[in-house]
Amino acid sequence: MKLREAVSESTEHGRGPRDHAGAGAPAQFTHDGRTRDEVARLLLEQGPISAGAVAHTLGISPTAVRRHLDALLADGEADTRDAPARARRGRGRPAKLFLLTDAGRARFGHAYDDLAVSAIRFLAEHGGEEAVRRFAEHRVAKLVGPYRDTVAGQPDLERRAEALAGALSREGYAASTAEVGVGEQLCQHHCPVAHVAAEFPQLCEAETEAFAELLGTHVQRLATIARGDAACTTHVPAEDPQGRQAPTPNGGEPA
Repeated sequence: MKLREAVSESTEHGRGPRDHAGAGAPAQFTHDGRTRDEVARLLLEQGPISAGAVAHTLGISPTAVRRHLDALLADGEADTRDAPARARRGRGRPAKLFLLTDAGRARFGHAYDDLAVSAIRFLAEHGGEEAVRRFAEHRVAKLVGPYRDTVAGQPDLERRAEALAGALSREGYAASTAEVGVGEQLCQHHCPVAHVAAEFPQLCEAETEAFAELLGTHVQRLATIARGDAACTTHVPAEDPQGRQAPTPNGGEPA
């Protein structure tokens, strides 16, 4: 599988405002805090991921990685799952993969969730479901609108998906694309409105519809953080030379 990460300048190489956190603190604590942020961000953007892969990507020792992963686990900010059978080598205990929990994702912003949920509940009570749907469509239009020409102007579906991932990353969604079978997968490793979308799935539905319109093809949402998955994953089926759409991974009809 070929992975093409599309991250914003603010997150590239883990650099960003958090590098300035801890000013005035002892150097060791400041360094540890930055490294733990780097580990957490990698779990956010690439999880589930092994401890060895974290150490290799960040260029730090396995011992240091385990220390930071153990701290994230102890704080409830990370969790583990067994690696798929196809990824295991030899016998013995299955390898562990690490990913962030909701508490861990909160490091990267779930601001004003309670206020947002209350506001949309009020909207639903007084304007009905149609008002919520229109709000969701308006929100996603404002989100992707500035990037419409850039995405739509790409010469093929693969590049449109990459451009959309880049746009989403600049808006805080830590997005990437991957070539999977006959098509692309667009993965959003963070969702700033996941807690709100858990109650109001219209936000996810409007987002999926906007992706289809921008990419110029039907897409299928396979997983969402709002439903407890590790990432929001959208399948973008390829088209054969006759323009027919390839089947979706689960054999179903495109969404």
